[in-house]
Amino acid sequence: MVVTTDDELRAILGKETIAVVGCSSTPGKDAHEIPKYLQNQGYEVIPVNPNAEEVLGRPAHDSLSEVEEGIEIVDVFRPSGEVAGIVDEALARDDTPVIWLQLGIHDDEAVSRAEAAELRVVQDRCIKPEHRRLLASA
Repeated sequence: MVVTTDDELRAILGKETIAVVGCSSTPGKDAHEIPKYLQNQGYEVIPVNPNAEEVLGRPAHDSLSEVEEGIEIVDVFRPSGEVAGIVDEALARDDTPVIWLQLGIHDDEAVSRAEAAELRVVQDRCIKPEHRRLLASA
């Protein structure tokens, strides 16, 4: 289901383990600063970036399928054209209940497939301001 309410967002943000697909090792980029913010808020951030060895002090994985830890949220910082493959990888896992597509990232067909598999989907929202608005300010 596509998540639209603050209560649903709060429930998602209450999870602890976030795999960040496209997590950048370059300070200053949103794909680095937002996962860093999440890590500083106590989330376990699992970087997924085939072009990096390490991000935010953690080993970077080449793909979601290589992540051995359980994943509660897949946060996507990749172009919309890559969402379908990322959703396929998430669907192949048994432990990924939420797909979060950052601002400007859309793929309605992939979102429909995720919904059909009973995953919760947040589309075109940035996790950092949502966290600040719903949890950090509480």
